[in-house]
Amino acid sequence: MIAPARRKSVFFFVALGIAITALAVALNVGWILLNWRTTVLLVLGVLFFSVIITGVVLNTIFLVREIRRNEQHDAFINAVTHELKTPVASIRLYLETLQTRPVEDAKRQEIYGVMLADCDRLLHTIEQVLRVGRAGRQRRRTRVDLEALAAECVAMAERRHHLSPGAMEFVRQAAAGARLEVVGDPDELSAAISNLLDNAVKYSGPRLRIVVELAALGRGQVAVRVKDHGIGIPASELKRIFKRFYRIQNSVAARIKGTGLGLYLVRSVAERHGGRAFAESEGTGKGSTFTLQLPLAPPA
Repeated sequence: MIAPARRKSVFFFVALGIAITALAVALNVGWILLNWRTTVLLVLGVLFFSVIITGVVLNTIFLVREIRRNEQHDAFINAVTHELKTPVASIRLYLETLQTRPVEDAKRQEIYGVMLADCDRLLHTIEQVLRVGRAGRQRRRTRVDLEALAAECVAMAERRHHLSPGAMEFVRQAAAGARLEVVGDPDELSAAISNLLDNAVKYSGPRLRIVVELAALGRGQVAVRVKDHGIGIPASELKRIFKRFYRIQNSVAARIKGTGLGLYLVRSVAERHGGRAFAESEGTGKGSTFTLQLPLAPPA
């Protein structure tokens, strides 16, 4: 949500730009009507008029973008603060419980499990922020078996989210015996696929049914597709969701916690490996498909 003060700032600068533009148009048109015989002055007036209008428009666009960028930055800070504070508070509460009164062994084991899950959530958030900071740095690349890597990511996601059997299905669509290898950083590729899987789980809602496809596309390309049957994505948001800090602005997505970094990391990893990442959806409530497309490694 846009804060009232920021909304007023946006309206003020937009209204100011419109008012200045209208004034400039009125002055210039009036000046032209009064001096239409003076060709040189007419040309200069048109040029100055164009410069003024261009400056006003660019200034307004810049101010609006800066306000939106600050809003996204504030939303990111609030989300990260929440994602860091919540598991720490939970761990502290359970530690105080264990410290202040005796607990049965079965209950103690349950508490340990919750604390470990909170630690995993905390480490995941920290790792996402650190990966954004490391984005763009040169790292050693090697040949990566994408099929094995994707299968490993699926297994980790099932354990991390405690999914029931069959909730997440891994499908291979390629010729028998074909090795689907790419050249890249295995840690970055693993993080990108894991982010897509985590995103699918978070936005699936009660109908948690996720299909992960590994497909050879031809022309030396391979794709990892993650399909869910969740809340879907409006057509106007399909490209925006890969921007840093950006989150879909609707009542359903707003209730789901996140930092706005997951899909940005996916796109960054794809571009650094010579590929691309994109999303497809038929609309709100109709699920979505996220694709990580990469070039295959040349024959060994």
